[in-house]
Amino acid sequence: MKSIAVLPQGTVSHEALLHLFGAEPVKLEHHKLISDVFLSTAGGATDYSVIPIENTIEGSVSLHIDWLINEVNLPMQAEWIFPSIQNLISNPQEFKDDSGYKDYTKIVKILSHSVAMAQCLQFIREHAPWAELESVGSTSEAVEIVKNNPGKGWAAVGTALGAATHGLEILDRKITDHHNNYTRFVLVGPHKLKLPRKSVGDKTSILVTLPEDFPGALHQVLSAFAWRRLNLSRIESRPTKKKLGTYYFYIDVLEPIESVLLPAAIEEIKALGCQVRILGSYPTYTYEEEKAEVQ
Repeated sequence: MKSIAVLPQGTVSHEALLHLFGAEPVKLEHHKLISDVFLSTAGGATDYSVIPIENTIEGSVSLHIDWLINEVNLPMQAEWIFPSIQNLISNPQEFKDDSGYKDYTKIVKILSHSVAMAQCLQFIREHAPWAELESVGSTSEAVEIVKNNPGKGWAAVGTALGAATHGLEILDRKITDHHNNYTRFVLVGPHKLKLPRKSVGDKTSILVTLPEDFPGALHQVLSAFAWRRLNLSRIESRPTKKKLGTYYFYIDVLEPIESVLLPAAIEEIKALGCQVRILGSYPTYTYEEEKAEVQ
């Protein structure tokens, strides 16, 4: 049975992992901090780690990408997307008027992870603009804090799984500002992975470091992909952390590393004096709507 490190029980990461593996049994190791998720697999305690690296609304999760680049050597083995569906969670009896209807004027504080909170600001401004907003380590931690502080007028922004895990109820469902709010996850670990579900394609992630900053350097790198008609789905610069003004370029190529043209493109880039590191070549999976009701 595969062992997998993941953020706390009831987080979007936990929901996303259950969606990816479906009925296949896995052993989960939950950690409060993303650094501990990485280190669990890097140290051999688990086979894989679940890492969120990009969100439709908030963009790249820079901290997690920097960990992949600078702190650990864990290849990406799978990628999938999952909707970040947030809900307003608490004990509903705290927020009812004398007639039994919802009364959000009784909300004093709303807790959540900073990213999840940012995804629900329109709802908060409309229904409880006076509420104090407090950021905590995860959406699941927010739900647990609310559970342990009854009668204070506190509510949490979190997942349906988080509400079920901690025995609270959902006051309002799907309160995110945008309905197309998806998060991109990668499964990292030292071993290749086979899943029973069908992938939609393959992707290779590479890291390119230019030999020096000279005019047209990035253009030359991209030309190696362009004339071979290799499709890039993402390119992002990240600081090398070695010298001000020096950058890595994180590039996603929609081809497996075993393809005919991609290795030749990489060799051409190396011939320009660039350093190239393969971060992973892996299958990609989309979100299957028919599984959405499992949440």
